Amino acid sequence: MKRKGLNFYFRIYCKILAQDLKSKMSYRADFIISTIGMIFTNIAGFVSFWILFRNFSEINGWSYYEMLFLYGFSLISLTPVQCFFDNNWSLRMYVYSGDFIKYCFRPINLFFYYQSEVFDVKGLGQFAFGVGTLVYAWVKIGLACTPLAVLKIIIFLITASLIMIAVMNAAAATCFWITNSFYVMDLALKFKDYAKYPITIFSPVYRFIFTFIMPIAFIAYYPSLVILRPDDIPLLSWLSPLFGIMFFWLSYKFWMLGAMKYSGTGS
Repeated sequence: MKRKGLNFYFRIYCKILAQDLKSKMSYRADFIISTIGMIFTNIAGFVSFWILFRNFSEINGWSYYEMLFLYGFSLISLTPVQCFFDNNWSLRMYVYSGDFIKYCFRPINLFFYYQSEVFDVKGLGQFAFGVGTLVYAWVKIGLACTPLAVLKIIIFLITASLIMIAVMNAAAATCFWITNSFYVMDLALKFKDYAKYPITIFSPVYRFIFTFIMPIAFIAYYPSLVILRPDDIPLLSWLSPLFGIMFFWLSYKFWMLGAMKYSGTGS
């Protein structure tokens, strides 16, 4: 069989995306309500920082605007998993019902086909809020806005996104072996709330866990240091792109391993 290139998958994705958006826009009230809910959730996070720093001028050497920078950075880096990989939440239902078998007979990459069926539009509201927060903090801190700085932040945002995508891919794929995989997904999602905080505020045990076991420190903390602390960048920050690519590749392989072993419900 002839191997399909990126152009083929891009054209297929655009067609699938168009159909998904049409179906979502037919329920506009649901779309508007869910988008508003997402915006207010992010505003609540913003307010929590404001309330916290009314009592403390800084936390372990991190100022209010530096914490806002981390918060905005984490919102942007979490947007791709929200928009492009939201179908992971439905994976366990397709597996248990036997409907997942339909994805196994298409002559395209199974992972791509399944994930491309759903695009969560309300994640764009999170992206816009994250960009606004990041730019606001950037200006308040007084960081230089050079082409190199912009290039750095784009690269590290992309690679940071791969970490959360990898976490959710791996958590979702447990449904091929575990019946109550929802709790694995829910636990993995809850960990993202810690991504907006500097890892230095945690104990050494949690620093190790958040760096090497559940690597949420690479969602915002380590990548953002390249911009926030350019004179004291740890090696792990420079290795963030490598870790992002590696964790995503491992999660993809784990997801595909489960999918390839899937043979229906047996009923």
